[in-house]
Amino acid sequence: MSKSLKLFLGISYIIILFVFLYFIFSFIEVTRLDDFLYYKQLQTNLENKISSNFYINVSIFFLFCVIWVSLLGFGTPILLVSGILFGKWIGTLISVVSISVGALILYLIANFFFKNLVHNLLEKRISNYIHLFKKNEFNYFLIFRLAGGLGIPFGLQNVLPVIFNIKKINYFLASLIGFAPMFFIWNTIGSGLNEYIKQANDFSIINLILNKEIYLPIILFLVLMGISIIIKKKIFDTKN
Repeated sequence: MSKSLKLFLGISYIIILFVFLYFIFSFIEVTRLDDFLYYKQLQTNLENKISSNFYINVSIFFLFCVIWVSLLGFGTPILLVSGILFGKWIGTLISVVSISVGALILYLIANFFFKNLVHNLLEKRISNYIHLFKKNEFNYFLIFRLAGGLGIPFGLQNVLPVIFNIKKINYFLASLIGFAPMFFIWNTIGSGLNEYIKQANDFSIINLILNKEIYLPIILFLVLMGISIIIKKKIFDTKN
């Protein structure tokens, strides 16, 4: 494929990304984000919509997640929404599979269109890690995913493996397994938020935090963050 065609397709991809983000956020009433009744209204409308045709809505959300992640969308909002819409168990299953697929698509896009750019921008910064991944790319990428990407922004996590040239099957399976613990935590928080909005008459940060459906997964999240720091020092810190 010629460089001009690759450039055209790459620019088209970026344009589609911004149009897609504009389309999504245009449905949010920004002026009512501080109104708790707005969230109760959204919760009721969404619950009725989901229950009216569950499987079709699951399929739509699944497809949305795939597209969102493949267009460099943030991971955490999707996880909270999946927990709100489908509960912690079904939400976790949907988000783990769909985001793994979306991340793989993003990886393929970056590897095809922006490989040289990724190498030029990031290779020197993570050159010390390349030899680790060459030892056993699946195990190290799985650890990387389990550790929450070591604090690296989600979109960047999905693009970084371009430098290591990870096999597609290893990328997908390591993501699928590695995402599960953290995704379950965020879906549990989303499910807890949904229950709180449903039952509360007004917003109280104290009552929200004291809800066990909120503080327990937050504690688990902090534990995983601690484990992530230990893993980074023990495995990915080349000084050791």
